[in-house]
Amino acid sequence: MKCPGQDSRYWSGEDVFEAQCPNCGHSIEFFKDDSQRKCRKCGHRMLNPKMDFGCASYCPHAEQCLGAMPPELIARQSDLFKDRIAIAMRKYFDTDSRRIQHALDVASHAETIGKAQKDGDMMVIMACAYLHDIGIKNAELKYNSSSAKYQHIEGPPVAREILTELKAPAELIDEVCDIIGHHHSPRDEETTNFKVLYDADLIVNMTELYQEKPHSREQLDKIVASSFMTEEGARVGEKVLSRFVQ
Repeated sequence: MKCPGQDSRYWSGEDVFEAQCPNCGHSIEFFKDDSQRKCRKCGHRMLNPKMDFGCASYCPHAEQCLGAMPPELIARQSDLFKDRIAIAMRKYFDTDSRRIQHALDVASHAETIGKAQKDGDMMVIMACAYLHDIGIKNAELKYNSSSAKYQHIEGPPVAREILTELKAPAELIDEVCDIIGHHHSPRDEETTNFKVLYDADLIVNMTELYQEKPHSREQLDKIVASSFMTEEGARVGEKVLSRFVQ
């Protein structure tokens, strides 16, 4: 017998829907049973944002019924979580394309740097990357400033609300909010997750600065030698920023 939930004869209008591409914001049409669709504008392969991975993802008896959750399912769940955060970030910033692009660029570098680390948590890293500047909007509204100290105050509550709505684990939410709450100001001892975000954000901030005012090779060498917190961050930073050296 076919499950009624998977039989299109029982579908409603909500079972065919559109979702925003987390990469470019273009609309992608999904059928309820699509696992993924490719964005026609940018080519990003997006997982179905309404996918729940079937009963195995939430049923308390799933392990007894199916055995341990397969690695493929866990990986897909991580990718889906990443896309959902990107979509939430886009929705929050609305028409602020500059802030959206900044977050996307930081996320791109964070993914590269994070995957090179032995002890990083990519779900924490990507959540931080997409949401690290989420406090800017309220900082500008309340204090007419986007300075770091106001971002550190206003960012965590907004990030917590977004991640709670996405049903993220409490430990992940706490760590992401802690990192966002001081992401411009490293402490004496920092986690790998913080270091990855710090380096990715530094690369994007320096890229934006270098585009306006190119620096010399000597200046870049000093930054690469002293400013990055991970070896991979320094490597990526040197590669990206070399394009803007005079």
